Amino acid sequence: MHTYVSVIGNLTRDVELRYTPSGLAIGNTAIASTYKYTINNEKKEEICFIDITFMGKTAEIANQYLKKGSKVFVDGRLKFDQWT
Repeated sequence: MHTYVSVIGNLTRDVELRYTPSGLAIGNTAIASTYKYTINNEKKEEICFIDITFMGKTAEIANQYLKKGSKVFVDGRLKFDQWT
């Protein structure tokens, strides 16, 4: 079972494109998603940073058109990294 998410935010860095030995394109970057709200007339802001990995043709297109600061809508599978 997979956890699917949709996130809107801005890229925090350019896409780093690389290829596997078999020729599969992999693009890595990160997104910052901001949630703004008000409590008791005090404005608050929460920023969530999420690492993003594009695969295949999507990675090549992302590398070509997306740059640091680009506003994006990302829809995909959430993969958890475990830190100990």
